[in-house]
Amino acid sequence: MKNTHAFIVDTSHSPFAKLHPVDIQDVDLEDNFWAPRLRKLRENTIPFQYRLCDEMGYIFNFHRAAGKEKGEFRQISTDAVLHRWIEAASFSLASTPDQELHNLVRRIIADVSAAQDEDGYLNTRYTFEKKKERWTDWRSHELFVAGHLIQAAIAYYRATREKSFLETACRFADHIAKVFGPDKRAGTPDHPEIEMALVELYRTTDNRAHLDLAKFFLDKRGIGLAGGDIGHIDHKPFRNLTEIVGHAVCSLYLNCGASDIYMETGEKALWDALTRLWYSMTERKMYVTGGVGSRYQGEAFGDDYELPNSRAYAETCAAIANIMWNWRMLLISGEAQFADMMELTLYNGFLSGISLDGQNYFYYNPLADRGRIRRQRWFGTPCCIVNVARLLASLPGYLYSLTQEGIWVHLYAQGTARLEVGRNSVTVVQRTDYPWSGEIELVVHPKNETTFGLFLRIPGWCRRAEVRVNGEALGAQISPGRYLEIERLWKSGDRVHLSLSMPVERIVSHPHVFENYDSVALKRGPLVYCVEQVDNQGFDVWSLVLPDQAHLKVEWMPGLLNGVMVIRGEALANGSDEFEGFLYRPFSDFSPKLRYVQFTAIPYYAWANREPGSMNVWIRSSRSLPR
Repeated sequence: MKNTHAFIVDTSHSPFAKLHPVDIQDVDLEDNFWAPRLRKLRENTIPFQYRLCDEMGYIFNFHRAAGKEKGEFRQISTDAVLHRWIEAASFSLASTPDQELHNLVRRIIADVSAAQDEDGYLNTRYTFEKKKERWTDWRSHELFVAGHLIQAAIAYYRATREKSFLETACRFADHIAKVFGPDKRAGTPDHPEIEMALVELYRTTDNRAHLDLAKFFLDKRGIGLAGGDIGHIDHKPFRNLTEIVGHAVCSLYLNCGASDIYMETGEKALWDALTRLWYSMTERKMYVTGGVGSRYQGEAFGDDYELPNSRAYAETCAAIANIMWNWRMLLISGEAQFADMMELTLYNGFLSGISLDGQNYFYYNPLADRGRIRRQRWFGTPCCIVNVARLLASLPGYLYSLTQEGIWVHLYAQGTARLEVGRNSVTVVQRTDYPWSGEIELVVHPKNETTFGLFLRIPGWCRRAEVRVNGEALGAQISPGRYLEIERLWKSGDRVHLSLSMPVERIVSHPHVFENYDSVALKRGPLVYCVEQVDNQGFDVWSLVLPDQAHLKVEWMPGLLNGVMVIRGEALANGSDEFEGFLYRPFSDFSPKLRYVQFTAIPYYAWANREPGSMNVWIRSSRSLPR
């Protein structure tokens, strides 16, 4: 086996990946935006989720399958919930060793492995009386569950170097390879996941059969084996896709698997399809928050520009899948547009999915609400809950990448990274109050003086950026939406100061996004803002009208929502008195009664953490008023 490290995606030996990951355990996030969230993850979220998994019967089902307990199968969501919890706990152990958590995970892994059948099969739903039903229903999620088990096993092995669970996963993968293949049964999963798991298993074991099986499942999609419908992205072969469609999580997980296969094979048709799908999503089917999936029916992408606000689905799992896919596209290409998309989704579409206390969750994330939608501690299908945990736990692994040319900085967060550039150890200390401030200082400490490139992402949202090295302005051209390379002989203590302008921006939609016509969203740096009723008494936030020339200012509020930068300004609000007793009125009789009000906007991720009330992201502009 390879000498693996705690990587999210290990491209260190992938011939068609430009960037290579850094070890999660080599990046410490210190007193910054993310540090308290990671602390709550370790102290509250992961233990809390384990208790719920135990209460709901997930662990019992494994005990039952192993013959340790008697009773009826608990009719709950799939085993993948527990597998994802193991993966989250493993990533957490990679960042912060915790013997108590380690012992717990080791015990649960033993319970899972004990339930494995002699032939390698492992799924508690299909044991005893249902054993004959294995691999008989393409809608059963069996391959999806297997994929999550494999990924959990890889994460645990990379975090601890303990091989027992990885060996369990390999036996299961070998069993699947005996069932499916070119000379065996044709098949493809109803819910993609197994593809990226098998590629990562290949990267871990060097067993080419795992990569071949992943490619087989992708190749068989589009010929009707997964229902033949758009919802399962089975209506045409993957390489022929021109539009992103179907169940949003399924679609993006499939893209992740195809990206992984491309990194190992370099098949141009895969990259061409992935590129088409990325532009289809980002230019026509994505919310301003990075959320995706506009329809409740089928949890699906809608038509082009079909982006309703109060009825937005924008599942938290889909935001996570969006980050996962863009991470892979970034590793392949080194193009900053993919890191920009990761950052947008991370701070908005994803982060809104978990409460500030780390114990309540959104399944879907609307952009407008009347106070009816609240986070919950658990769902009948709790995929988003454990998915949030594993994304947060793996976050340190997304900040940096390496190439032979040097160090790439993708995301800005205060902390310390211990990296290897060539044969030289380099420590990078990052000091910043990002995302509240655009001032970032990086102090570089190579063990030995050496020449390499430091690649800084200049975010696409930034209109103006300045860079100084050891106090002197850099003479290079700085282009937003690109990486800036600083190549020099680095000495210990060299300082790079990056200053990103961060004014409040009014964002407008493509005119075909009908709901947002003549409306604006407020954005500052990577953060999208919203107006929430609790901060805006005396008027309905849905009635707010923002004049084009209104002065907007920012203010740091340390005691609000665990500390946030708010946007304040003067706007207009109209009442509904003129419609008393009417639903519709002739336009000629209509004269809106407007008054000036002071409003406050908060970061979108923080909404619904206080008393229920209306919320809105898109604010009407004064252009929407009758002339």
